[in-house]
Amino acid sequence: MRFLFILSLWLFGQGAALAGRVDTVAVESRAMHRPLKCVVITPSQYQTAASERFPVVYLLHGYSGNHRDWITKVPELTTLVDRYGVIIVCPDGANSWYIDSPLNPELRYETFMAGELPTYIDSHYRTLADRQHRAITGLSMGGHGALYLATRHRDRFAQAGSLSGGVDIRPFPNNWNIKESLGEMATHPDNWERNTVINVTDSLKNGDLRLMVECGTADFFYEVNQKLHQKLLQRGIAHDYIERPGAHTWEYWHNNVEYQLLFFRKGFDGGSVAQK
Repeated sequence: MRFLFILSLWLFGQGAALAGRVDTVAVESRAMHRPLKCVVITPSQYQTAASERFPVVYLLHGYSGNHRDWITKVPELTTLVDRYGVIIVCPDGANSWYIDSPLNPELRYETFMAGELPTYIDSHYRTLADRQHRAITGLSMGGHGALYLATRHRDRFAQAGSLSGGVDIRPFPNNWNIKESLGEMATHPDNWERNTVINVTDSLKNGDLRLMVECGTADFFYEVNQKLHQKLLQRGIAHDYIERPGAHTWEYWHNNVEYQLLFFRKGFDGGSVAQK
């Protein structure tokens, strides 16, 4: 019994030693003249294999969240980075919807997320610094942000996903501070049309991106995700679409984020990643 107790403690210690490392960094945004905080989760291999380089998954939070949401709500990410051999980066996007505001020059979150942040990560961490090994996903507002940024910056990202994403913002003109970036929908309709994912994807050709879109059937974004799925089908854009029982909750995102990481891992390993 004593031997088994000691063995169990040793195994626990080994498991703890193999967990990924969580750092919080401040990344300076020249576009916005201030630093933005990001959580960076590196796998245990990063610490032990000094010459190895890793693909990166950018994981975006939702409205009213921050850079610590994912690691706080899903601490298992420190295990998942080991399982899938990736670095995860969780930036603080405030309530920006991850766009460059056409009305407020101080809100340049697209510029930061698609340009300044990957440049910082690639220069400060041992990444595989090419689009083939760079993916982006997120929940809710972050799902919108991931598909929006990847579609508009296909030179940066080869894969994108969305969990319960607000993929069409037009049905929600008074919600979630969107009009702070885009203006009132009644007076600035073009801003809303140009910056909603379901329209932005009009620029996609089949094979441009590996895409995974999923949403719970009890989610208030379920209908807009179904419409995006149908639009991509009609245009012949290959993508994975998953709907499961679930609502707009951390329980749903906690249970499903690993499927996104598995999808990206297959892409990193050569699963039909588009060449650009």
